[in-house]
Amino acid sequence: MQPGAPTADEARTLTLEAFADTIVPGEKRFPGDRAIAGVSTGGGAVACGALTLLADPASGFGSTLETLADALGAHATAYAAEFGLQIEESVPPFVSLSFEHRTTLVQRLLALDHPERELWVGIALFSNMAFDSAAHISTHDAFADGHPGLLAIGYFRPEPDGVWRFPEYSYGRPLSSLHPLTTSTGSPA
Repeated sequence: MQPGAPTADEARTLTLEAFADTIVPGEKRFPGDRAIAGVSTGGGAVACGALTLLADPASGFGSTLETLADALGAHATAYAAEFGLQIEESVPPFVSLSFEHRTTLVQRLLALDHPERELWVGIALFSNMAFDSAAHISTHDAFADGHPGLLAIGYFRPEPDGVWRFPEYSYGRPLSSLHPLTTSTGSPA
């Protein structure tokens, strides 16, 4: 990369953000945002904390993120050469690709016959988990911070007392009768 280009840490972050944004797209955070393609409205995987979740030691990916970002850059460079695309020197190779090309490359990496498939599926799953379950933060904190994924999928907010209650059954009817000794809080007697 050229002078003024991102540092190695910044390049890793931009690359992984671009990957997460390809899995669950969101809107740009600022006009010159290169990692987020901006093909969707609202917050996507990145706004929902995908990188925080991936970096968590419990994810199993934390110590490999630099290697994965480098590998993604190598795949993007090879992809660009295959299609005669110009890689910009001011951003990491994967970030340089358009959203359409990012998507095509990610589809290749996730293909059943790709030798690194398990790695890329793992990163994709964690990107999705950050969006649809806020797995890295408490649900109370996620709602307090306006977590875009939980709000987008219609996750119920707690009632004013902070307790989650579901007055309507998800299937429109109870799945079974309550045990006669069930308490008012739903606990077995």
